[in-house]
Amino acid sequence: QVQLEESGGGWAQAGGSLRLSCAAAGRFALGWFRQAPGKEREFVAGVSWTGSNKDTAESVKDRFVISRDGENNMYLQMNNLKVEDTAVYYCAARTQGLAGAVFFRESDYAFWGRGTQVVVSA
Repeated sequence: QVQLEESGGGWAQAGGSLRLSCAAAGRFALGWFRQAPGKEREFVAGVSWTGSNKDTAESVKDRFVISRDGENNMYLQMNNLKVEDTAVYYCAARTQGLAGAVFFRESDYAFWGRGTQVVVSA
């Protein structure tokens, strides 16, 4: 069983920054998703298991940066936060796929963390 653990969520003022972490040891393609109150869960960013390829949703592309350090941890640096970034952020992992593949759909991922809450106030 793969265990994922997110950390780094919390409260920030609009314009501020937060850095989320996901502990995920192993050769997983990883992704960040978020779910705002009353909305569907949506893709935020993903990284291949090699770390060579990354992609970020258009809505946050100029503010959020995904990274990973080898096979262990994944990060989401969130800058210039907006009130609409308020959501529960989830780390997701999958064990199969091409080395350089980035995955965008919830159904692509087999393993999920419990989520970490991010609240951005005006």
